[in-house]
Amino acid sequence: MKNVLYSNEVNTTLKTFIEGGDYNLVMVLVDNNTRQLVLPHIACLSNAHVIEMPSGDEGKNIDSLMSVWRQMEHCGATRRSLLVNLGGGVVTDLGGLAAATFKRGIHFVNVPTTLLAAVDASVGGKTGINFMGLKNEIGVFAHPQQVIVSTCFFNTLPQQEIKSGFAEVLKHAMLSSHEEMMTLLEMDINSVDWRLFLDKLQASVEVKLKIVDEDPTEQGLRKSLNLGHTVGHAFESMALAKGKPVPHGYAVAWGLVVETVLSHMKLHFPSDDLYSLARFVVDCYGPFHFTCDDYDELISLMRHDKKSTNHEINCSLLKKCGDVVINYNIDLNDIKAAFDIYRDLMGV
Repeated sequence: MKNVLYSNEVNTTLKTFIEGGDYNLVMVLVDNNTRQLVLPHIACLSNAHVIEMPSGDEGKNIDSLMSVWRQMEHCGATRRSLLVNLGGGVVTDLGGLAAATFKRGIHFVNVPTTLLAAVDASVGGKTGINFMGLKNEIGVFAHPQQVIVSTCFFNTLPQQEIKSGFAEVLKHAMLSSHEEMMTLLEMDINSVDWRLFLDKLQASVEVKLKIVDEDPTEQGLRKSLNLGHTVGHAFESMALAKGKPVPHGYAVAWGLVVETVLSHMKLHFPSDDLYSLARFVVDCYGPFHFTCDDYDELISLMRHDKKSTNHEINCSLLKKCGDVVINYNIDLNDIKAAFDIYRDLMGV
């Protein structure tokens, strides 16, 4: 994909893009965090029409989407208008959907301000909102005209946000090679020089983009990017339903452990790598607490996963790092056994 630029000169890069387009109106979608902490530093958006949405995954819903549509209508947006999504994954997911559906589609640009959004949500063309307690249940594939990936805003993030994004970087490393995974597992993510991290971030994003270029609408290979997500989304949805939401990346990290357990059980993924991953996740993220009484609810949520066609449970599993098997159908007894092993590994 040629529409992803890596630069810590965000204002200059965005200004060049906007001036090169024939836009009659520029809008910027923010949440309350990016409105206060980021927007004042991007001079080229000083005259843009500001649209604000709630922060956090709880605000990624149909009511927020309708509010964005209404504000776009009220400010006179047309098909020649531009929406700049300035924020984390919630902003880029919902903003992309709003732009893709308003007047059957207007141009949009993603400027991710979190590690999670930079490495995952803002690139690849997926947009969406949560619906009826299910993650990203409603959405479309729609590619932004530009994505500006940077690390310059990461020093404004709480450590929880950094850890959340790092889980997706780790996933890409596992899809790449054993060496890439071990390099990340040996990092101290509590002390990162973000000026030097842009190259590593670019390498991680390129893993995803290479896969997306080959399979833009998730008919085959792109499903490998769901590593950790079938279980992770179930954890995330259950936590949200209980009124105790967890960061997306934390759920992915826990999901990576369960699905790596399954990979070891079914495809003989190396046990040493499994134990290394589990140790890192429990040290960095802590465990996700659940009991055997929660197994049926988690399995029901996994059946609603978008990769399921007949309510079966499909996962992307690994024979080893860099060798993925997609659409692996998981037996209920195996998933329950993997939950048992996960709880043992994580000390739950």
